[in-house]
Amino acid sequence: MKPVGKGGKIGRLLIANRGEIAVRILHSCQRLGIETVLAVSEADQDSLPARLADRCVCIGPPPPSESYLNISALVMAALATGCDGIHPGYGFLSESASFAEACVQNGLTFVGPPADVLRLVGDKVAAKQIARAAAVPTIPSSPPVADWQEASAAAGKIGYPVMVKAVGGGGGRGIFLANDAAKIRELFAAASQGAREWFGADGGLYVERCLPRARHIEVQVAADRFGRVAHLGERECSVQRRFQKVIEETPAPRLPRLMRTALHKAAVEFARECRFATVGTVEFLVDGDCQEFFFLEMNPRIQVEHPVTEAVTGIDLVSEQIKLATGAPLTFEQAQVEFVGHAIECRITAESPLDDFAPSPGRITAWRPPGTTGIRVDSHCYPGYLISPYYDSLIAKVISHGRNRTEAISRMASALKEFVVEGIETTLGFQRYLIGHADFASAVFHTNWLEDVAGADYRRGRESPVGAY
Repeated sequence: MKPVGKGGKIGRLLIANRGEIAVRILHSCQRLGIETVLAVSEADQDSLPARLADRCVCIGPPPPSESYLNISALVMAALATGCDGIHPGYGFLSESASFAEACVQNGLTFVGPPADVLRLVGDKVAAKQIARAAAVPTIPSSPPVADWQEASAAAGKIGYPVMVKAVGGGGGRGIFLANDAAKIRELFAAASQGAREWFGADGGLYVERCLPRARHIEVQVAADRFGRVAHLGERECSVQRRFQKVIEETPAPRLPRLMRTALHKAAVEFARECRFATVGTVEFLVDGDCQEFFFLEMNPRIQVEHPVTEAVTGIDLVSEQIKLATGAPLTFEQAQVEFVGHAIECRITAESPLDDFAPSPGRITAWRPPGTTGIRVDSHCYPGYLISPYYDSLIAKVISHGRNRTEAISRMASALKEFVVEGIETTLGFQRYLIGHADFASAVFHTNWLEDVAGADYRRGRESPVGAY
């Protein structure tokens, strides 16, 4: 089949990712009748997605820089296997404008935004300018800073505490907290180096005011090339550790109706302003009293937490993403989107909660996921699977769906108790603790709640304050 470039039918798709998101993309491709080729590193040749794909091609050694971040190897793999397009999943090259350009230059459809949009929304400073143009409130922040002195001067004007953030950041990486100038001086060199390692040419830094007791709420959007934009509701992402999300849910609890409506409208306006034409997420910080909200960033890709939105809307977001990449119109209108019930996602990682969440690579000796009613488990693991030290520690996502939040929490609690993983340390016990916490039941959390309250209690060995569930 001849490659189709920027749009057109995709008959064979290269999946340029690994783990549970590779399995998730495979499932949507099967439903769409698309052949799949999985790009794998030497460490992933016996993975579950490798077993499920129609074909696999090895792209290099285990280190991501030599495999999943190797643009030329991925493009060559797609061309050599007769693929029409490439799906980057999330992480790795999913927000790389250079990767998107390389795909198009070689006649391949990139399942995501074009390079110019990726550059626009990937630059966090430029994205704020788009938000202002769309009349969306933004957090006070600086232009890119060259050194710690510039960063300190900017922080002095903005007011402490501040976040020193990577211009091209995403996924919770490249974010550092500073309460004074001394801390900025101490962390600036490491922050610059980390930003370059994580985001390459987009390794610049800027300074932004920190809102320590805010809520992190994001809005799922989908848009086509004909100017149609729709939202699929919001997700509550405030339960996080070191800026990495731990539990997500939809709809966001304890959110006033007018605030919810305003967030949806702002997300749609932002997507329209940057001529977005795929599936993505617009992220916001909401102050503790739910009186104000501020644009945070846009993630122009599928999110780890997309299953909760799928649960309450019944829309296959990955399939929609693939169709939009071919130039097809949205398959639904805003008025057709219905929200049914409540959904929660718990991320299970191969980490040791009592050892400062140190990674726990090794072989899984027992794997028994839950079969509870209203539960979905997205994972790439199986008994005997070897957790590699080279990649992200996520091993499973447990998603519960109920008629309301009470039922969703109850089903999640049962599923986490039923889930058995042996041979490695995991965060299953920690998630059981969080889901049973009275604060979680009452939804009185904020972005620092996990580390300041729940996490601190857990490390001290205290029992979870029992909520209503």
